[in-house]
Amino acid sequence: MGDISISSLAAGFVFGVIGFWLFKEGRRRGEVRIALVGVTMMGYSYFTANPAADWGIGLALCGLAYMWWV
Repeated sequence: MGDISISSLAAGFVFGVIGFWLFKEGRRRGEVRIALVGVTMMGYSYFTANPAADWGIGLALCGLAYMWWV
């Protein structure tokens, strides 16, 4: 923790926005799993150690949301 870079900030912003949208859509559709992935996406970047972890976890969560969405 403590490694703040432009890449980390960008990942936090991008996946935070996607997470907010997933949270709203999950609640609207009554899909608790999607809403929880959205909440996780909004907050995980505070606990990751480097930009590679930010992008990797964010992409993995997007993939998980996609699998549950379809």
